[in-house]
Amino acid sequence: MPERPALSLVIPVYGSEKVLPELVARLYATLEALPQAGPGRFEIIFVCDCSPDGSWRVIEQLAQQYPAVRGILLRMNAGQHNALMAGFAKARGEIIVTMDDDLQHAPSDIPALLAELEQGRDVVYARFGKRKGHATWKLWGSKLNDLVAGYLMHKPRGLYLSPFRALRASIRDDILRYTGPYVYVDGLILSVTRNIGTVDVDHHERYAGETGYSFKKSVSLWLKMATSFSIVPLRLTSLAGLVFAGLGFLLALLLIIQKFTLDLMPVGWSSLIVTILIVGGVQLLALGMLGEYLGRVLLTLNMRPQYVVGKTVGLE
Repeated sequence: MPERPALSLVIPVYGSEKVLPELVARLYATLEALPQAGPGRFEIIFVCDCSPDGSWRVIEQLAQQYPAVRGILLRMNAGQHNALMAGFAKARGEIIVTMDDDLQHAPSDIPALLAELEQGRDVVYARFGKRKGHATWKLWGSKLNDLVAGYLMHKPRGLYLSPFRALRASIRDDILRYTGPYVYVDGLILSVTRNIGTVDVDHHERYAGETGYSFKKSVSLWLKMATSFSIVPLRLTSLAGLVFAGLGFLLALLLIIQKFTLDLMPVGWSSLIVTILIVGGVQLLALGMLGEYLGRVLLTLNMRPQYVVGKTVGLE
């Protein structure tokens, strides 16, 4: 059996064929100088998430050129967090580091994450002062996601859930116990440990290409967080129904009082239609939320896979 590496890098790949050679060169320059890893004591696992460009071809070439490079090609696009689970399943390192494939996360910052991990932490996140190359909607969406995560998952205040993180293999093992199709890695981490540290690092411009993270994918990730790790949305819809039921009771009481005092019943379709639309909207919202939960339960019971592996390289 080959010697177990000290460090595994798990990197989802999508639309980054022009970035990968430079990324591997920088990773090698950093990791070979690390006392925790060193030459021959690390592995780089690229998980190609059914990328539409030539990323997989580049990964195969890099695996021939660099002995530490491994590759997993997913048959269908599974999303960043599901792709991470595919990499976690193959990572053999005592410590696992995850990062983006676009060099906005600098490989030279990995030693800082590992140093904080050695202080007894289970997980360490990189925290960025100012993020570059992100659209305004994405920055505001990230802030909203941070607030919601604090409320739904009791995320510690000041902890930024970044995809640039380092974690121990024991935490990875706990994460892999989750077999459902709707993966949110940060939610899984927060469900198994609160011994989490942060390190301040710089955020860099994307080396080449454009981000593949669309508004639709951001909404999908938010729904995973909201419905997979909390029943708060269901409680909120119940509360909304209770509030509107109370308002309806008060309105009915006022109309009865008016009937017996002034006997002036206002006539008008506007107020009636507005009331119907509001109440109907709340009911549909509640039904939609219930449907979202039930749909996820159905797909989980049907054992929908988190990902489907098409090919591998360096992992035979």
